[in-house]
Amino acid sequence: MTPGEAGATSVTLVRGAGAAAREAYIAAALRPGAAAILEGLAEANSALAELTGEAAAGVLRIAPGCLCCSGNLVLRVTLNRLLRRPPAHLYISVANAAHSEQLRLWLAAPPYDTLLALQADVDVAALPAARQD
Repeated sequence: MTPGEAGATSVTLVRGAGAAAREAYIAAALRPGAAAILEGLAEANSALAELTGEAAAGVLRIAPGCLCCSGNLVLRVTLNRLLRRPPAHLYISVANAAHSEQLRLWLAAPPYDTLLALQADVDVAALPAARQD
């Protein structure tokens, strides 16, 4: 599915830097109707901890760790539940940038190929320091 096709949820993989920087980027980018899936437990300085209402409800954490190495079972269940009422945009925080290509391939395969429109990855480490705060 190409980006922006009707009915598809746009997906951006956010990788690089530390969890706090990735979550700060996502917190700044979240708009009404968007959601985020994050790896691991929340850090004390997470910008997402300050979200309330609909924005906070759209932030889901997967505690087992790497979305790729955990066999995708927890991610698959979380994603399937989220796609029952699909967000307009989905941000997925990826702790290990080396695994983002494997995750991208998995998200581009059936059944997600018709439900998701993968966008370019965002490498938070490559952004100007002002965008990481």
